[in-house]
Amino acid sequence: MTGEGGGLVGLRAWLGGPALSVWAKHDRFSEGWLPLWRHMEDSAAVAGRLWDEWLPLSVRRLIAGVLPGGEGDARYLAVWLAAVHDIGKATPAFACQVEQLAQVMRGHGLDMRSRQAMGADRRLAAHGLAGQVLLGEWLVERHGWTARQVGQFTVVVGGHHGVPPEHGQIQALDRHPHLLRTHGPSGGLWKGVQEELLDACAREFGVAERLASWRVVKLPQPVQVLLSSVVIVSDWIASNPDLFPYFPEDVPRSSAERFAAAWRGLDLPGPWRAEEPAGDAQGLFASRFALPPGAKVRPVQEGAVELAREMGGPGLMVLEAPMGEGKTEAALAAAEVLAARSGAGGVFFALPTMATGNAMFPRLLDWLDRLPALEQARHSVLLAHSKAALNDKFADLMRSSRPIASVDVDGIGEREWRPASRDRVAGAELVAHAWLRGRKKAMLSSFVAGTVDQLLFAGLKSRHLALRHLAVAGKVVVIDEAHAYDTYMSVYLDRVLSWLGAYGVPVVVLSATLPAGRRRELVQAYAGESTDSEAVAAFGAVAQADGYPLLTAITPGGVPLMRCPAASARTADVSVERLDDGVQVLGDRLEQELAGGGCALVVRNTVRRVLEAAAELRERFGEENVTVAHSCFIDVDRAAKDAGLLERFGPPGRADRPRTAHIVVASQVAEQSLDVDFDLLVTDLAPVDLLLQRMGRLHRHLRGGQEQTDRPERLRRPRCLVTGVDWSAAVPAPVRGSLAVYGAYALLRSAAALLPHLDGGRQRPVRLPEDISPLVQRAYADTPDGPAGWAQALQDARVRYEEHRADQAERAATFRLDTAARPGRPLFGWVAAGVGDADDTRQGRAQVRDSRESLEVVVVQRRADGTLATVPWLAPDRQGRPRAGLPLPTDQVPTPFAARTAASCGLRLPIQFSYADVMDQAIDELEELCIRAWQVKDSHWLAGQLILPLDEDCQTRLAGFILRYSPSDGLEVTREER
Repeated sequence: MTGEGGGLVGLRAWLGGPALSVWAKHDRFSEGWLPLWRHMEDSAAVAGRLWDEWLPLSVRRLIAGVLPGGEGDARYLAVWLAAVHDIGKATPAFACQVEQLAQVMRGHGLDMRSRQAMGADRRLAAHGLAGQVLLGEWLVERHGWTARQVGQFTVVVGGHHGVPPEHGQIQALDRHPHLLRTHGPSGGLWKGVQEELLDACAREFGVAERLASWRVVKLPQPVQVLLSSVVIVSDWIASNPDLFPYFPEDVPRSSAERFAAAWRGLDLPGPWRAEEPAGDAQGLFASRFALPPGAKVRPVQEGAVELAREMGGPGLMVLEAPMGEGKTEAALAAAEVLAARSGAGGVFFALPTMATGNAMFPRLLDWLDRLPALEQARHSVLLAHSKAALNDKFADLMRSSRPIASVDVDGIGEREWRPASRDRVAGAELVAHAWLRGRKKAMLSSFVAGTVDQLLFAGLKSRHLALRHLAVAGKVVVIDEAHAYDTYMSVYLDRVLSWLGAYGVPVVVLSATLPAGRRRELVQAYAGESTDSEAVAAFGAVAQADGYPLLTAITPGGVPLMRCPAASARTADVSVERLDDGVQVLGDRLEQELAGGGCALVVRNTVRRVLEAAAELRERFGEENVTVAHSCFIDVDRAAKDAGLLERFGPPGRADRPRTAHIVVASQVAEQSLDVDFDLLVTDLAPVDLLLQRMGRLHRHLRGGQEQTDRPERLRRPRCLVTGVDWSAAVPAPVRGSLAVYGAYALLRSAAALLPHLDGGRQRPVRLPEDISPLVQRAYADTPDGPAGWAQALQDARVRYEEHRADQAERAATFRLDTAARPGRPLFGWVAAGVGDADDTRQGRAQVRDSRESLEVVVVQRRADGTLATVPWLAPDRQGRPRAGLPLPTDQVPTPFAARTAASCGLRLPIQFSYADVMDQAIDELEELCIRAWQVKDSHWLAGQLILPLDEDCQTRLAGFILRYSPSDGLEVTREER
């Protein structure tokens, strides 16, 4: 009878006394232990069930496609590799680590020196590398493989702790054979035990008769990666003693009973099994999204669904359409079709910032609630960024999951899952599954919304990279705001796309303002380079396409498809005018424009300019009529700001719009992902694609029909006033802050593109969406642009711009993953010279973003008596519990509620604190307040955090700066006078 792992009679039945004495796991606290044969059997059983019930169909198909026996062979291979992954523990170098267990093995003739006598050389034979060597020897000596053939299989064993071995490590072990088996008579017994274990696994798990046919197989590197990840996950689950108890606590029972109990306890949600929706796009959108009564699906949405059906297989789709055109819904609808056709088991929605990720998460949950394929299934859901636990929606899901326990699975203290009650609620259920938490495993959840950093990490040489690849290889990947990523990030994104193409992952890229050259780079990165003349011409056509909206699609190795759906009926002619810089000029103009009421958005390129403008406008319009929004608010205030903007300036019928004149002064946070609508826009000069994004917040919705009669009469035609620049100079001179943020070249190219439309459009206004693509392509074209008098300034700016881009690309390439090598080449050295662990911390994000490392602090208040408390202006939580002024004792861990409330007051300090000397001084000063009582594992909200205490006037001093904070203005930083 075949068992869970594909076994026949149980592994123990094939083994004799010495092989049965080899140990694999030991708990130094309880003295419990696990024999190697049992861990082999557990791991194989887990791998078999993961293959049957957890791995997405797309992953299984990719592995099966390269093996002569198809999916049957693929399952046998995965189970067998999981079974033998720890064969390197059957060596003196490993077994000597626990003396009492080593002594038992010596009693069976397996002689070995003590750990101390073996010395530092023992580290050359890490058990993963040792297992790779032993398995390779066995395949060569007992099954006739060549040395060149074995590496593509054995590297899965060698890399099961996250880093495939490098050639130098393999050579070093070759020079120390005594680490694998001792010299003298017992050496033969060691070799016999190793072969006995490997022979037993081959027979028990059904590969003995398949090995001959596998000799001619050349495993592509993506397949090697996926097999490695399956083995890693199987090992982690099988290493959890709460699921698979150690001896002697393990009650006598069969292997099948042991595994069945463990799998019930794990209760791991399965992958999404998408069903292709029937009917037309109108019916699909009506059933998946909350369309208003009588609303019609937009042409670009219909086109995305049709193109997904036309592609014929997994591929890349680039969807370019105006702001507010429903690109998110189009992407999710296309993802449903692509998942059904490819076998993808989930969706990852990648967004540029934590704030946009938070905004997307409830939309993702709403969509999931309407998917018919989820009605009778449980699926894991994740909000993927470092502050996800502070998101109320995600916190609700986590609270419904099971508790976790700390288990050291590979020497690094990985947090593991503790089994609990198996009572379940029937029907559909979305869970933030407890086992799928932590920086290594979280992305394995089926449905993920998070920052693009999580996707870019898949292109970064780092430990456990195979798991990140498994996480994306089995999903549909949606990349939002593709225009928002600079050269540094694009280097990683393009490399990730090349691997996604190799995996056959469906990808949907969204943008309203994508340069044509960047469109071609994205398509070609996914499809791969080609010298075929037809392909070269097709890629050239992608770069030349000027339709808008535009849909572009390609399958790996295929020829691009392009479609130009009609624009929706939503159009706007935006009158664009110059406005001299200066807060008094701004105030005078807004007093004139808002004399009859109305809502204006003022977008500044720096926080300092936001606060300067807000101060002037409050003097004129009153405190209650000016709202400030920028990135330097504590997290909880930033979330409240976004919610407040939506409540007052959101879509008609869902917002309580101010009845008197109101001005929002914002930084770039107003550019994306907020469905807000204003009567008038004043903006600093910015790159033209970002200017267009800002214009997307202008007359975004109809208010009083096509004539906008619900808006003040003076503001019924959309107008954009461009400031932040000296327009009187021979060459426009942007203000210093804008130059620091965007550089002169992008700003001058933007001004040149806008020249025909400035001052009310001497030629004509900016017509949306008609002019979006032409403006973007003009501003980003390689050919010179602008008046003759600007030529030298543009040339000088371009030189600096190209130098900066080249520097970004060079630095990004340092830790960038290589492209997949030819099939059959092992993954040896795959992540050599990498960054170690990669995670979504400020240090981790700095690895894939070209930004100065920033300091993040938790803001609290120091009272007059010296005690600490949460800041005093916080509103109650959703249950009505007060959060303001909660005590934060320094002699013990605060209550969980107080600690979480304090953690929700995180703040990223501005750029002044990103310079090395200032940062070092700031860290030294902040660490003086290190509260030892909080640095314990029970204080996970506050342990390791830098605490910034404000006095009762909400001020403090730090590294030569005065910091002032208010819930209305956020953080204001000024340099101390000396």
